Amino acid sequence: MNGLIIVHTGDGKGKTTAAIGLAVRAHGAGLKVLILQFIKGGRQSGELKSLAALGIEVRQLGLGFTTAGDINEHKKSARLAYETARAEILSGAWNLIVLDEINYAAKFGLLSLAEILELVKIRPPQIHLVFTGRDAPPELIDAADLVTEMKLVKHPFQRGISAQAGIEF
Repeated sequence: MNGLIIVHTGDGKGKTTAAIGLAVRAHGAGLKVLILQFIKGGRQSGELKSLAALGIEVRQLGLGFTTAGDINEHKKSARLAYETARAEILSGAWNLIVLDEINYAAKFGLLSLAEILELVKIRPPQIHLVFTGRDAPPELIDAADLVTEMKLVKHPFQRGISAQAGIEF
């Protein structure tokens, strides 16, 4: 198997959703899948329940929105998520690993660009890695095999419609 570096980025909705869809497809094809969430944490969502029912492992390693709480605590959780990702990439236990919202971790200074690119460099060639989040660094885009940019055209938030269970979470 030729592992791919896949990036879902852009200002539109659907980056994590697309990665989860890919994870479900891979799981259905018999691949071993792990989803590591770098920012999300402490909140149950519809996809977590569905993924658990399918037997797909998801680890929420973040503390939630980076605007809430102590930035140093967010940095500590990002460091733990990075070390976890590094160990799992090298473990050989997985065929596909989703690094959900890792691009945000770089954007907000929780991780360095060098650390993100290190994950690409250490990846065994048969493992697929999926990077999600807005503002993917150009260096990550250059290193990727597949890049999809979600473009915001229209969103219900723009009309004052709040996030809804089953759609946003």
